[in-house]
Amino acid sequence: QVQLVESGGGSVQAGGFLRLSCVAFGYSISNYGMGWFRQAPGEEREGVATFSSNGAIQYADSVKGRFTISRDNAKNTLYLQMNVLKPEDTAMYYCATTPLRVLDYMRPEIYNTWGQGTQVTVSS
Repeated sequence: QVQLVESGGGSVQAGGFLRLSCVAFGYSISNYGMGWFRQAPGEEREGVATFSSNGAIQYADSVKGRFTISRDNAKNTLYLQMNVLKPEDTAMYYCATTPLRVLDYMRPEIYNTWGQGTQVTVSS
């Protein structure tokens, strides 16, 4: 059974940093697209940073230069390093995986397995 488990969320002040982790169980992440998404109350879920199945990376414009996505295939773990956090980064963060091979991995609808989410709160 495929399962994703996120951790690393928390409450920080603006300018701070957090590192999110997503451990995958039941499959090998090295062959699949994976991504980080976030959803704030009353907002739609949006792509933050993603890996394609062949390792290409995409970032949302709002996080470029501040967030870094990475993965450790040996640990079957996806990471999101978030630096210079802003209040507008406050949201529930989810990792997800997809078996599809597409051009744009930032679309939530292509993902079929999601973690439970981890809350990130940034205060001003």
